Order: sequence, then structure tokens, then C-alpha cells
Amino acid sequence: MNSNNIVVRYDLPKNWSEEKNFSFEHLTQLVEQIHNSAYSSSVKAINRFATIRNYIIGFYIVEYEQNGSDRAKYGDKLLKRLAEQINKRGINETLLKVSRAFYLNYPQVRLYLEGKSATLSHQLTKEKSATASHQFATPADKLISQLSFSHIREILTVDNPLARFFYETECIKCCWSVKELRRQISTNLYFRAGVSKRPELLLQRTEINATPALSIKDPFSFEFLDLRPEVFTETDLENALISHLQDFLLEMGKGFCFEARQKRMIIDDEYYFADLVFYNRILHCNVIVELKDDEFEHADLSQLNAYVSYFRENEMNEGDNPPIGILLCTRKGEKMVEYALAGMDNNLFVSTYMLALPDKETLQEFILSELK
Repeated sequence: MNSNNIVVRYDLPKNWSEEKNFSFEHLTQLVEQIHNSAYSSSVKAINRFATIRNYIIGFYIVEYEQNGSDRAKYGDKLLKRLAEQINKRGINETLLKVSRAFYLNYPQVRLYLEGKSATLSHQLTKEKSATASHQFATPADKLISQLSFSHIREILTVDNPLARFFYETECIKCCWSVKELRRQISTNLYFRAGVSKRPELLLQRTEINATPALSIKDPFSFEFLDLRPEVFTETDLENALISHLQDFLLEMGKGFCFEARQKRMIIDDEYYFADLVFYNRILHCNVIVELKDDEFEHADLSQLNAYVSYFRENEMNEGDNPPIGILLCTRKGEKMVEYALAGMDNNLFVSTYMLALPDKETLQEFILSELK
């Protein structure tokens, strides 16, 4: 394998020595400009060669696993033994595992490094005989030049090849940082965009219905409940979520601790019950969740607002922040939600949930539309 050489060229400005009024300030600007330009180019070159290095490391490992004369001697401990034997900073068992996965999941990079085609996948998508795998393969030159290996490392945590392609496409298109990419993966943007009626608006947002430290998903994915979408009640949904509490907490996000279900409140000598109550240890506040088995109605939000106000007045302890309310429904109209939330002081969010993931064909059609 070999990689294309990177040649960086800087041309001296013509007749620069003849320029009049060549001041100290001008000199300072020129030095800063050439420094910033050269530094940026060097960082890009280092990132590119780090990506290529790791891919070739993965290639060597896989070749050894398939053809090594003494491979059976090391077996499952190969990568650990290899890292110990090399004993160099930056070369560890984790990097070797990721490099191996990088090589196995991106065959187009090998073709590119062998000089066979830098844009093979683009050529194939234009042909009628193109396969789905070719349609959803980011060209190797884009992977290497526009994504750092830290980005690739995050994307490799996604098992689904179609989802990986989606995150590659959006990461390049939106210039996400590694942190932002990690957040989008953790909040399942791939599925949320695939089922959204207006995915273009969802993808334009850099923050998703969020307070500074909390991201509210839309939609939530409750496929682990195994409920039939056509026949279920709010009670069925609540019981199922409690029965699958661990999965539910993971879907909610970081810092959520379960506190109560059907939390009783006395307002004007009448009993009211909040469906689910959590405490978020990161935000230091209660989170009240109301469940609905139908589409959004503004009256539901008024009810949730009353519950949040009750908690703010009666349940807050010293050091707590004001409570947050989340209304989960099957469908919502963006404008109605906007109007219903107008003028409310409490932190309230309206989100949807789905009981089954969208089919693969729907997601493929959506991703193809993103490439146009």
C-alpha cells in the first residue's frame, strides 16, 4: 500500500520588496498569516497521515490473522501482546482494535491507497447496476481528507453500515466537532431524521430542544417495549416503561434517576397524579414526564404546566434548580406546540415517541435524498 504525497507550496508575493510603506504592523500581519496558514496545513496533513497510518495498521493485523505463520500462538490476546511488544506511546490495544475495525469496514480506502480509484463509489452510484452497498459508501478521499480519525473512531461505534454512512455524510456536510458527532450518535439522530416529517429542519438544528445540559430527543424510541402500536393505552405504556426501566433510563439520557410513578399531589383539596417523576443529578432538578396515547393537545400542556408549578412550589429542596416537564405523545403539530408554549415560564418540552423503528427502505430513501 502507498499513499499520495502531500506537497505544500508557498509562493513569495511578487515585487513585495518594492512595496512602499512596508510598516512594522504590516510585517506582523504577514508573519501571522503565513504562520496560521502553515499551521493549519500541518494539522490537516498530520490528521490525514494518522488516518492512513491506522488503516494500514489494521491491514497488517488482518493479514497476519489470516496468514500469520504463528498466529495460533497468540489467539485472542494478539492485540494486547502486540501493544506490549511495540511499547510506544499512542500504540495501545484500543487503537489496534479500532484500526482493525477501520480496515474491515472501509474497503474503499484500500482501493484508494492502491491507486485504483479515488472516487469509486461516486462512479458506481451513476451506474444502473450500482448495489446498495456502493450507493451508501463515502468516497475514500473524503473520509481521509474531511474526517479526522477521531471522527472515524466515533462513527465506528455504530454497527449499522447505513447509519455509519448517514453520520459520515452529515458530519462532513455540517462540519461537526467530535463532541457534536458523539452527541448526535448518542441521541439517535439517524432514526429521528428518518421518521421526521420535516427532517431538513431537524438537521439544521445544532441543538435539539435543549436546556444547556439536557437534550430532549424527538422522537424517543421505545421499540424495546414490544407494544403493538395500534392497540395500547397510557396505562399499558406506563407499565411497560416501568417494567423496562433500565432501557427507559438509557433512552432518556444522562443523569436520570427514577423517583416515583403516579406521584400524588393535592391541589385545591383534589388529588392529581403525575405519571412519572425523575431526578436529574446533572441538572439538579426534578423531571416530570406525562404520557399520552394520542396526538398533542394544548390542554395536555396546561396540565403538565400545573404539575411543574406544583413541584416548583412544594417539592424543591435547597440547591435544586426549577423542575422540567416533558410531555410524550404519538404526534404533534410544530405550530400548535409553539403557540401552546408561548408565554409559559416553566421549562416544558413536547416530544413524540415511536414503538417501532422505521423500515430500512424508508431510511435508505431519506439518506439518498440527503445526497442530492
